[in-house]
Amino acid sequence: MKITRLLPVALAVALAAAGCSLESSTAAPAGTVKVVIGYQSKTINTVTAGTLLRAQGYLERRLQQITDAGGAKYQVEWQDYDTGAPITAQMVAEKIDIGSMGDYPLLINGSRTQAAERSRTELVSITGYNPKGALNMVVVPQDSPARSLTDLAGQKISASVGSAGHGTLVQALSRAGIDPAKGVEVLNQQPQVGATALESHQVSALSQFVAWPGLLVQQNKAKLLYDGAELNVPTFHGVVARRAYAAEHPEVLQAFLAAQLDATAFLNEKPFEAADLVAKGSGLPQEVVYLYNGPGGTSFDTTLKAKLIAAFKDDVNYLKSIGDFADLDIDAFVEDGPLRQAFAETGRDYDATLAESTNPSKVTGTDPVCAVPVTDPALAGEVWVEGAEKPQPAANPDCLLRAVQAAEAQGKTVRAAYVPDAELGTRWFADKAIWLREGTRYLPFTTQAAADRYRGTHPAATAVTYDQAVTEVRG
Repeated sequence: MKITRLLPVALAVALAAAGCSLESSTAAPAGTVKVVIGYQSKTINTVTAGTLLRAQGYLERRLQQITDAGGAKYQVEWQDYDTGAPITAQMVAEKIDIGSMGDYPLLINGSRTQAAERSRTELVSITGYNPKGALNMVVVPQDSPARSLTDLAGQKISASVGSAGHGTLVQALSRAGIDPAKGVEVLNQQPQVGATALESHQVSALSQFVAWPGLLVQQNKAKLLYDGAELNVPTFHGVVARRAYAAEHPEVLQAFLAAQLDATAFLNEKPFEAADLVAKGSGLPQEVVYLYNGPGGTSFDTTLKAKLIAAFKDDVNYLKSIGDFADLDIDAFVEDGPLRQAFAETGRDYDATLAESTNPSKVTGTDPVCAVPVTDPALAGEVWVEGAEKPQPAANPDCLLRAVQAAEAQGKTVRAAYVPDAELGTRWFADKAIWLREGTRYLPFTTQAAADRYRGTHPAATAVTYDQAVTEVRG
């Protein structure tokens, strides 16, 4: 993979400048404890430690409780960035105390911050994860002839080197038989720059983390080529804290983690309301936010699960593939003590939550069109009709198509419809999916490659457009 190599010193400078919308830092008044939070408003799998947490004021309220009980006064400063890299640079400089980012950036964070005791960080919680890896995707222009990742051999691909999207790209290329070092040329670009490059055909593809793939597809600026779930390797986002700050102000870290639990519970209990708050805080369309933050999307669970840490350990070699990074002892980097304490102090059971392997947020209820209970998460979807209080559940893809058909027949506007991929289970926009008809059954897929795989073993399946499927489906 051809990339512009970033030498260690140059990399630190680049990380500090890359993709941030830094809010001016102010000194705390005398006698006030300051905490600086680095987050990514548009990386919506970190919302329980960022955008949603900030919007709901959970952290400030918990810190105020400490003050009201006779403790110190606190000042919270939120700094918003586009990627995890500048958060790491600010933590190295001891200017951010707690930050959130994706798994590959977390590796770099751990590696870069371990050199000095004051900047050294620890992974203290997870924000959201996908058990198969669907948080990262590769998109191509709508008129691209590419049908699978192998069609990108020799092409230019935009990615933020060191990001979760780039890490997935490296793994995916290797599995596709393309040499990550020489088989493609990767342009190291921030997500917005890469989106522009893709739209102007300066690159053949863009590999990024949520919510960029969904946003570009929803805006009809791209189509999905590769679903990260094909790797079948967990991907996650998490929270890091500077050990020195946590040692000096343990009550702040405890308040933060308790507040993150508050935000996680709110999102899982009221995903549609949470998506509205995140949309307003991030500037992203609510339809895109709800794709990932809605039921059946990202698993929002704070616990440091063994399968996530095992995948994290396997990703360590990625550090060496992008530059001169120090090896990272994952076992020493991961610290679950503060989170366990936060669970206990808020009356929650850490070990019970740790043992859970299913998405805590599922599509439930009764399908109003097919008049059946929604029971199978692998089939359940949602239809969001303009003017409705919230999306309505669909028991399966056929019922979802019937719901869209009924709404359109009544002259209503469908703002979005969400359906799980028939092969990988990834929640996706129904109108952007690749559809096949097999007998009287309709099957949605996130990518053309997935549909082609299915047709390879089910020759009777025929391709149909989304509009055809909506028109033809019968009860």
